[in-house]
Formats: sequence, C-alpha cells, structure tokens
Amino acid sequence: MLSRALQLEEGKDILVTGGARTGLSKAFPFKLLLLLGFFLAFSVAFIIISVSTIKYYGINTVVTSVTSTFVPCREKPNVLNKWIKPPLVLMHNMTDEELLWRASFVPQRKDYPFNRVPKIAFMFLTMGPLPLAPLWERLLKGHEMHYSVYIHSQVSSSAEFPPSSVFYRRQIPSQVAEWGRMTMCDAERRLLANALLDISNEWFVLLSESCIPLFNFTTIHGYITKSKHSFMGSFDDPSPYGRGRYNGNMSPEVSINEWRKGSQWFEVNRELAVSIIKDTLYYPKFKEFCTPACYVDEHYFPTMLTIEKPAALANRSLTWVDWSRGGPHPATFGQSDVSEEFFARILNGDNCTYNGGNTSMCYLFARKFSPSALEPLIYIAPKILSF
Repeated sequence: MLSRALQLEEGKDILVTGGARTGLSKAFPFKLLLLLGFFLAFSVAFIIISVSTIKYYGINTVVTSVTSTFVPCREKPNVLNKWIKPPLVLMHNMTDEELLWRASFVPQRKDYPFNRVPKIAFMFLTMGPLPLAPLWERLLKGHEMHYSVYIHSQVSSSAEFPPSSVFYRRQIPSQVAEWGRMTMCDAERRLLANALLDISNEWFVLLSESCIPLFNFTTIHGYITKSKHSFMGSFDDPSPYGRGRYNGNMSPEVSINEWRKGSQWFEVNRELAVSIIKDTLYYPKFKEFCTPACYVDEHYFPTMLTIEKPAALANRSLTWVDWSRGGPHPATFGQSDVSEEFFARILNGDNCTYNGGNTSMCYLFARKFSPSALEPLIYIAPKILSF
C-alpha cells in the first residue's frame, strides 16, 4: 500500500508538473498573438495617416520634398567661362614673361560663341595717384558695359578709391617705369597684356594721370569704335631728334628708312595690341641700342607697327599736347588756364583725316593738367565737354 501510495504521489507530482507546462505553452501563443495584433493595428493606423496626409497636402508636394534633397555627385563645369570672363582680381603673381605669353593667345575664328560686347580699355600709366579721377568718374558713369579701367602705378592707388569707384581695385602688378627708358615701354606692354586678358576689350587707350577727356563718353566711344584705323603717331623725322637718334646696330631688323617717331599716348585695336605684346624681334634691338638720348617710348611702337602693320595706323595721336613753350616736356595747365577760350583753341585748332575724310575733330583727350585744374574742369565740363 505504501508503495502504491508512493506511486500515486509520484504520479500526482508528475501530473501536477505536466499541467503547469501545458499552461505555459498556452500562455505563450496568446502573448504572441497580442503582439502581432498590436503591430497590425499600428500598421493600419500608419497607412491611414499617410493616405490622409497625401490627400490633404497633395502628392506633388511630397514628391517635391523628396526629390529636392537630391544632390548630383558631379556637376559639369562651364570650361568656356575661364576664357570669356574677365579676371575678378587684377593683382596676380605672373612674371612679365608669363603674362605676355598668356595674353598673346588669339582666337582664330572671328565669330564668338557667346554674346560679346566690345569694350574700350582705358589704361592709366601714372607716377602716383590720380588727382583728376572725379572728372573721369563723371565721364564713365552709366556706361559700365562698354569700358574697363587699368592702372599701372608705382604706388598703390586702390586704397584711395571707395568700392563704388570705377578705379576701385583696378591697379595691375606694376614696376618702376623710367622716362625715356625701356622700362616705360615695359609698363605700356604690361598694361596691354593685362587688358588683353579680358576677351571683351577691343580698343586700348593709353592715358596719364594728367590727361582729361574732351567729349562725353558716347562721342568718344563712337569715334573710336567706328574708326577704320588705330591712332598712333608715326612719322619720319629727319632732324637730330628723329633720324639722329637711330643706331646702325639696329639693322637689319630696323633700317634708317624704317625709323619712325610718334607720341607715347596712343589708341590701338586688339590686333595691334597683340602685335605689341608678342614682339620678340624688335624689342631686344630697341632695348640695347635706343637708350637716352634716344627716347625709346617715342620710337619703339611707331617703328615696329609701321614695319608690321602700316595700313592699320592713322599716323596721329588722339591726345592733344602743347609744345609751344619749348623744352623736353609739353606745357602743363592749371586752374587759371581753364576757360571756354582755352578749349575752343583745342577743339577747333586743327584739321585732320578720319576714315578718309577731313574733320576738325582730331583729339578726344588732352594733357597735361595739374591737380589745381580739377575744380574749374568739373565746373566747365557740363557746358563745354557735354558731360
């Protein structure tokens, strides 16, 4: 009996144990079903909310918000821009050799694959600041698409001009330029080369800090752009101040019959500007054999261009000067000289040719004017100079 009782107790124990496991196995599927139901309910709720949002805001908004975050891995650069856009900063670290080489690149096709607006480059070769700058500011105001400005100065002049000025940050890398020496022609070539880096510059005018305009911008622009020739003085002077400066060592590149003289102040088109800065044939001869008292800035460009491009020159300058007082330099005019009679003498005193016809309008600029002339020039400009 004891044995059976023990068996029953053992069986009871087994029965009880087996019943507990069965209860656990039944509870586990219930919890799993509860979790699954909760997940399904959440999914249904999410779908309902999403559909409602799309209906409310519109599918285009959703698509746009998604696609707007897409950023392409690589954008194709506009390679043409580096050729057609002018340098944003004129100061650079190129040597003269590098600059002249870079500026000598010339397109071989006459048509441009972009909308090119030809400009006049006003190039100021100065020994110091620009005291007559306010007069030029008045001239150029409102014509920004048709001109550019460059300054070659031995002193930094950028700081004196506000950001709104046409002269602001327009100084190029400059070096010492000595009167009558090759360094003066180097400075002029440096100006031309920097201006040539802007593919839109078509005409190049060399000016000094003592130069003034004689007409408004529209008149100056029309006169230069419609001319069939470039304006550089180039004549055969048999005197000691012309042929007398010739050195026989310049032959055979330059003969005495090809020797020319002209004003330092010129206007040339893009083709002639490139001819000047790319020259390596005549430059060494002039540098070595045209030294004071052979003033190279009066002979190098006139002689070289007369040999290379004689038909392109008008053989006169656009800048009026007065040599009547004698001496190595032209007369300088100050406050007391500026009057209506003074300008009448400049504007009506000569006759010349323009595109094959006669004209009394021979000069667009004049020099030399001192800083004291600024105030009367500003006063008289609207009436006499029309700006």
